[in-house]
Amino acid sequence: MLINQAKYSEIVQELDEKAVLVAVSKTKPVEAIKELYDLGHRDFGENYVQELVEKQEQLPKDIRWHFIGHLQSNKVKYIAPFVHLVHGVDSFKLLQQINREAKKHNRSIDVLLQVHIAEEETKFGLDENELHHLLHTNSDELHKLTNTTIKGLMGMASFTDDIENIRREFRHLKSLFDKYVQSQIQNSKFEILSMGMSSDYVIAIEEGSNMVRIGSLIFGERQYS
Repeated sequence: MLINQAKYSEIVQELDEKAVLVAVSKTKPVEAIKELYDLGHRDFGENYVQELVEKQEQLPKDIRWHFIGHLQSNKVKYIAPFVHLVHGVDSFKLLQQINREAKKHNRSIDVLLQVHIAEEETKFGLDENELHHLLHTNSDELHKLTNTTIKGLMGMASFTDDIENIRREFRHLKSLFDKYVQSQIQNSKFEILSMGMSSDYVIAIEEGSNMVRIGSLIFGERQYS
């Protein structure tokens, strides 16, 4: 057995349909993904384009692939034919490129805008002003992006043992999400708030997340070459 089936079942029970579980399978073999697939799971998340493309070719076509890493514009074309949801859009330029590639394949690609809520500078994402600028200042351009739909926001909390700090960051992202749910923004339908990973998903759910990204609890610690 390549996955922790007991832990997976426990997480599913905890989420209790409150949130979609994206099983983060980066660096894990296709056999482990297939094992979870055979339990009925369909949402899987990958961080690296080449790895995602290779796995997609080998696995069942009804898997919903989530790209959760930092996506470079020149790599969009490789995942555009099949990707279900891009979690980490952090610029208008990237949004335009996703739209261009989606159009070539006669499909629409759903995306989440990544917001920087953590204290670490190393994490990617838009700050509050950049988010506002993308959604409002670019509104005349947004309506042209008919092959993408902004489905919500994604964010990662600080890597810290300070639970109140994590809670505060998630709460801030939820407040931004709620604000834009009310907005009538072109080519957007704010439904998804993706926050929470293996170490903090319980807090994220308590603070309003409806999509969590969990890897190591299900697949075990990652092996990097």
